[in-house]
Amino acid sequence: MNTEKELSTKNKWFKIRELIERVFKKTPDLSAILYVVGMRELGKAQTKYSKEEKVRLMHIATCRVLSTSGHYKLTGIDSNDWPVWELVEKLPNQDLLEQEMYLRHHIINYFEEEELI
Repeated sequence: MNTEKELSTKNKWFKIRELIERVFKKTPDLSAILYVVGMRELGKAQTKYSKEEKVRLMHIATCRVLSTSGHYKLTGIDSNDWPVWELVEKLPNQDLLEQEMYLRHHIINYFEEEELI
């Protein structure tokens, strides 16, 4: 049986997916949501990214959302105007499902803090 908190989390995750789906016309998975957060954090109006840049965008997003728990800290901007993050607190040792749930929780917090949901 789902607790009220679990239902609230599921509803918020659904809202995030719905929001991104309205823009991109595709139901996003976790990677796609991280990609969108990364684009938002980069702040550059660019429609095409190389495969390497897409990976970097997802890394930026991961660092940004996990920074609220003190795992990462923004240390500057590189020569291409991309944010540089430093790991300051090791992430918890988790299995794959736990890692995904941990990221989802932080993504939900990000969307709430940014007043997107």
